[in-house]
Amino acid sequence: MGKRKGRDISGWIVIDKPAGPTSTAVVNKVRWAFDAKKAGHAGTLDPAATGVLAVALGEATKTVPYVTDALKCYEFTVRFGAATNTDDAEGEVTATSDTRPSDAEILAALRAFTGEILQVPPAFSAVKIDGERAYAMARAGEEVELAARPLWVEELALVARPDPDSAVLSMTCGKGGYVRAIARDLGQKLGCLGHVETLRRTWSGPFDAAEGVSLAKIEELARTEALDALLLPLETGLADLPEARCTQIAAERLRHGNPAEVIATEAEFGDEAWASHQGRAVAIGTYRAGMLHPTRVING
Repeated sequence: MGKRKGRDISGWIVIDKPAGPTSTAVVNKVRWAFDAKKAGHAGTLDPAATGVLAVALGEATKTVPYVTDALKCYEFTVRFGAATNTDDAEGEVTATSDTRPSDAEILAALRAFTGEILQVPPAFSAVKIDGERAYAMARAGEEVELAARPLWVEELALVARPDPDSAVLSMTCGKGGYVRAIARDLGQKLGCLGHVETLRRTWSGPFDAAEGVSLAKIEELARTEALDALLLPLETGLADLPEARCTQIAAERLRHGNPAEVIATEAEFGDEAWASHQGRAVAIGTYRAGMLHPTRVING
């Protein structure tokens, strides 16, 4: 198999994903538009979901885990009165209820979904069971049993109540959270059933929907310098890590995978940090006693 063709271009672009395409399809479109050799994204969005899909090109793909691990925020509408097999509006209704919660009941129930919670992912999810995707098993009509997994929910708030049948919520959470599971479990707790009707990721780590670029704009500017001008620096994805500045000699040592001295940093002993020379990232590693011990080398 030959090497993937394309340019060695590195950086981040924030896509305001429309409803419809998969996250992978969006990444492929972005890679084509930039003629980039390598691309990836930080955190999958369901096809029906919209909002922030941060796409990394080239060396920026090495910083993806730091964005994936960061807090992110979703605004979503829960439709009360029906459970679906997918926990969203795309699925088949499996049960209904005539009960509708009051605002006070919703606010009281939300408290159980904040802090460190345990969440069972939806049956229609990309979680693997014995090497097979849960959604593939669910589509085939197989019984899907998924283990509960921990999720950190920083905040879950009631934003609006458009009508008795629905509520708009905002959730800030850590990685691995399923908004559809929140809607499902909230509906069960309120005794009225529920599923996600609309879902939008408003921000993810350092990236905000306000700076998002539409897929239409990506297609319009494909293979032009105007598109390249929209690329954010690779370093944007390292916003949650302390910076460790170093000399050119130290930068060369780090780029070859060797520990090197840093000039200045706010990192503490044992912290993960990124080394920079003249503002450019050269490596990510562990800071110990004035030295950075690289674990990832950035070839900027």
